[in-house]
Parts: sequence; C-alpha cells; structure tokens
Amino acid sequence: MPLEALGLVAISVILLWFGADWVVDSASALARKFGMSDLFIGLTIVAFGTSAPEFLVSGSAAFKGLPAISLSNVVGSNIINLGLVLGLMALIRPVCGTRTVCYRDGGTLLAVCVLVPLLAMNGHVGRLEGFLLLALLVGYLTFLWSRRGSLPPDVTEAPTGREAVWQDWPKLLLGFVGVSVGGDLLVDAARTIALSAGVSEWFIGMTIVAGGTSLPELVTCLAASVRGRNDMLLGNLVGSNLFNYLGVLGITAVLRPLTVGPEAIPGMIFLIGMVAVTLFFIRTGWRVSRLEGAILVLLTLIRWGMDFSG
Repeated sequence: MPLEALGLVAISVILLWFGADWVVDSASALARKFGMSDLFIGLTIVAFGTSAPEFLVSGSAAFKGLPAISLSNVVGSNIINLGLVLGLMALIRPVCGTRTVCYRDGGTLLAVCVLVPLLAMNGHVGRLEGFLLLALLVGYLTFLWSRRGSLPPDVTEAPTGREAVWQDWPKLLLGFVGVSVGGDLLVDAARTIALSAGVSEWFIGMTIVAGGTSLPELVTCLAASVRGRNDMLLGNLVGSNLFNYLGVLGITAVLRPLTVGPEAIPGMIFLIGMVAVTLFFIRTGWRVSRLEGAILVLLTLIRWGMDFSG
C-alpha cells in the first residue's frame, strides 16, 4: 500500500475535519443571530455543513468515473452516522430523543431510505431521479422553515451558543475551501489504496472514505453531547443523513448519472434496517441507552465485515 496514498488520506481527513468544523461553527453562530432554534440549526445548517464533505467526495468520484465510491460514500456515511457516531455518543452518555425527532424527522428519513433503493432498482440513478430527490429536500426544508419560529412542545431549547462576529464570514468561506480540497484528495487516495490492496472500490468507499467524511458529524455530535445539547445532536445526525441521500445523491445524479452495481443494494437495504432499529431505540424510553449504543456500533462492524468478505 503506497505510503503517499496514506499520507494523502491523513491530509484530506485533516482538511475535512477543520473545514467542516469551521463551516458548522460559523454557520451556527450566524443562524443564531437570526433567532433560529438549536433543533432547526441541527436539522439544517449543521447538517448541511457536516454533509459538505460527502457532497464534494461523491461529486468528485462521479466525475472521475468512480460511481462505486460515489454511492458507497453516501450509504457508508449514513450507516456510520447512525451506527458508530450515535452509538459512540450513547456509550459516552445516553442520548435523549423526542417525539418530534423520532416521528417527524426520523419517519421522513426512513421513508427516504426506502425510496432510494426503489429508484436504483433499474441499475442507475439518473437525472430524473436526482431532480426528484432534490424536490423532496426542498419540500422538507420549506416545511422546517415554516416552523422555525416555534419549538414543538416536546423539545426543550438548550442555552444559546456564541454570538456571530464578522470573522465568521471569511471563516465560513475558508471552511468550504478546506472541505473541497480535502474531498478531492480523499477520492484520489482511496482509488490508489483500492487498486494496490486488491479490494473493491465499494469497500473502500464504505469504510475509509465514508469514515473520513463522517468525522465532522462525530466532532459536532461529541461537542453537542458534552454540552448536553441532545436536540442538536440527533438533529445533526438525522438531518445529515437526509442531506446525504436527498441533497448529495440528488445533486450528484443530476450532474452525472450514477451506475448502481449489484453490490450497492444490500448496503442500502441494511441502512433501512439501521434507521428502523435506531428509531425503535429512540422510541423505547425516548433515549438511546449505552447498551443500545453498543448494539449500533456492533451492527456497523458486522456490515463492514460482510462488505470485506463479499
């Protein structure tokens, strides 16, 4: 395995980490300036910021003729978000949930996860399917925007974060630049590693690439957990997964239609099960316990084992 490729992975992960962190921090501060709630920020601004690496990586992979990495990055990131990230957060401290996040937002995510493999059953996700996914994202964001001024009765607002300053605007721009460069480097390194190690591009996309692009979610959720901001934590994960499937996959398919290989369908079906299990855990006692967090982590490791052996 070339040391240069491993070095590129390390550099790209650092760029993705700090770039997305700057995007999330600055965008959240600017959003609070306009009186938006933590739940709304988590479902939209933070989710978009932490999904930026997935978009840049998937888009770059598609234009470089690597549809397996493009799609597996989206599917793998969504599995990691609910399996490793939420699972690890629950192991540190049980994650509380609400009816709103479970039924409204989680139910929307489950429906989308069922829709995507149905659209891909013909072996590709084309421009028409991409426009459909984007239309659904616009509809969901419009719905959230119409309710941004009032909190659901079961959601308690955490103390507000820092106030926005003028430096947040250039910091936001630099964050997106870092994410863009890091995403491009990660795709090139992943392709080199897959060729030299003799493993499939799908497996590399589901593990190394997806893990690298999911680091922003991990960092953001860890910060939210430490500060006791469960609304932003769950909102970030659910919103990020919705952005990945509707936004990242939608825009990528519009710009460059994707070929869906047979190895992709089991991963997408597994994701449906992962979402259903997560929502079940949230519903039982309105929290994800440490035991349930361990189960989510174990399910993710099992999925990786199946991809590697396959």
